[in-house]
Amino acid sequence: MNMPFQGSAYVMRGMLLFANFFLIIAAVYHLKPASRSIFISSLGADFLPYVWIATAVVLGLTIGLYNRLIAYYSRIHVVLGSCAIAIGILLVFYRLLNDSGFVQAFAFYIFVDMLSVILVEQFWSLTNTIFSTIEGKRWYGLIATGGLVGGVVGGIASSTLIRQFGLQTMDLLPIAAGIIALLIALTLLMGRLGLYEEKPGVGNHEQASTGDWRAILHHRYLLLIAAILLLAQIAEPIIEYQFMQMVESTIEGRDARTAYLGAFFSVLSAVAIGINLAITPLVHRWLGVLGGLFVQPLAVLVGSLWFISQATLQAGAFLKIADRGLSYSINRASKELLYVPIAPLLMFRAKAWIDMFGYRLFKVAGSLLILLLTQWLPWSIDAVHLSWLVLGFCLVWMFALTRLGVRYRDILVRADAIKAGG
Repeated sequence: MNMPFQGSAYVMRGMLLFANFFLIIAAVYHLKPASRSIFISSLGADFLPYVWIATAVVLGLTIGLYNRLIAYYSRIHVVLGSCAIAIGILLVFYRLLNDSGFVQAFAFYIFVDMLSVILVEQFWSLTNTIFSTIEGKRWYGLIATGGLVGGVVGGIASSTLIRQFGLQTMDLLPIAAGIIALLIALTLLMGRLGLYEEKPGVGNHEQASTGDWRAILHHRYLLLIAAILLLAQIAEPIIEYQFMQMVESTIEGRDARTAYLGAFFSVLSAVAIGINLAITPLVHRWLGVLGGLFVQPLAVLVGSLWFISQATLQAGAFLKIADRGLSYSINRASKELLYVPIAPLLMFRAKAWIDMFGYRLFKVAGSLLILLLTQWLPWSIDAVHLSWLVLGFCLVWMFALTRLGVRYRDILVRADAIKAGG
């Protein structure tokens, strides 16, 4: 039986999880500017919807294997194995991308996109198994801030290494591999210290069918969570497409774009830190989890109106920050709290479907809408007018949130009643 955590152990666990998430995002923010810059230089922003669709297909092919791994192997071992494989692949790409072409740039973008999803969702799924609802409300803001600080440091570092130290875009790959190696060491340390002790009732060998998409369909609360998150996700590729079109048309040169994107990602993370520290606790205290989930669609709505009126790199950057900056801060902390009342194994594997596959499935829908409206139809529109579509999604998104609120309150009331009766 696991011994309960006391005082300093809680603090140590929280700070090491902060550092863990810091390293994940620092590595990702060395790779994201590189992958996007290489892709734009080799193929152009118009091809982005195609690579997003390809990423979803690859994730769909691998999600079944992932579910088997988490059902039969230690969660920590799955995390460590994922990191080790990522390091090896990065070193291979470092050699291949020296002569970057269509195939290499396309494959590298897919790999980076998948890696960022897998590392982040593995981290949060494992974290959700060791915190109760009350503990999550206390610690999740701090832990999420670790990722935001990692984004600031990673973005500044990648930009500075190119602008001030003369490194090239491809040189960021072995640096990211080194950061992931540090992540492996930290995860091993936390496991050895017993800081990944899971809540009672978490098992690795329960029925395999309890965590797939059919379980989500038969669990109304999970279904509502999936609907909210995936409706929100469908707007993300449209906003990303608009922003990258502005980057391509405004900034020339692969390394210059990499440096700009690295600096931009650091600003995005800095804004998210401010929101996480100054706004998220107040919103959660006075408006609750659902109040936190309303902030992002409202901000995206405002940003889309600005982009419609003035299609510049600055307006596109603001819209991108309104979407991803809030997604990485108040929306992330609020979303993770929605999962805490769910049985741990069901939550862990449902998140794998929602966050790793469902997100990409709806990104495919958004990508197909982009291709349909900007390239395939005879009366195609430009990137600017896609904002009208984003506005419509924001309205549906906010309506769906009101429906989720009722169910969430019912879940908490029942959980409190069971706890009081036990």
